[in-house]
Amino acid sequence: MSEPAEQTVADLMVRQVHTVVPTTPFKEMVGTMICQDTDILPVIDLDGRPAGVVTESDLMAKLEFRAGADRPSLLAGSRGRARWHKASGVAAADVMTGPPIVIGARSGAGVAARRLAAHQVRQLCVVDDAGLLIGLLCRQHLLRPFRRGDPAIHADLWRRLAECRHLADCCDVEVADGVVTLTGAVRLRSHAEQAIREAHETAGVIAVRNRMHYDFDDYMITGM
Repeated sequence: MSEPAEQTVADLMVRQVHTVVPTTPFKEMVGTMICQDTDILPVIDLDGRPAGVVTESDLMAKLEFRAGADRPSLLAGSRGRARWHKASGVAAADVMTGPPIVIGARSGAGVAARRLAAHQVRQLCVVDDAGLLIGLLCRQHLLRPFRRGDPAIHADLWRRLAECRHLADCCDVEVADGVVTLTGAVRLRSHAEQAIREAHETAGVIAVRNRMHYDFDDYMITGM
């Protein structure tokens, strides 16, 4: 059986990342964001490890709380008070959000998506085995595989099924707008389930419609 085709973080991340260091001045960060058309700047330490991130939202705190503004009330919560402190910042270390949420380059796209959702962030700092920053992964990057064309999805899935001897000549595949329809007849229910898994694990597949038939339900014996 072929290995899962889930793309990794390394396949999807941006490798050319504009970074700053903790002492980078406020005005320089604004200039970099505008000139490079980016809304996030990872902050790295002297060794190249991510220490935090500066976003447009972090910098906007200076407009939200003008210099000399009264400290927010307790009703503003910890987030409001944190933004009030950021408003007086003059360098990256003063306004950055940290520690950053990181992920390894070899992690799967599914792991990355779950981490983004769990931490409610828009991006992940990608690190190598030594913890050094090597890229940036945003939500939009994870959606790229769904742009694959139907012919590419069909060819990929057909190759995966052909590698399974008990599926090679038993399954028919149709792909329309990323939706896979499987038809055909196999001997065992487990074979049909395997074909469905192969389809789900093919990059770019949005949904799988199973119209396969099987002769024998081997799950009834195994108790699966």
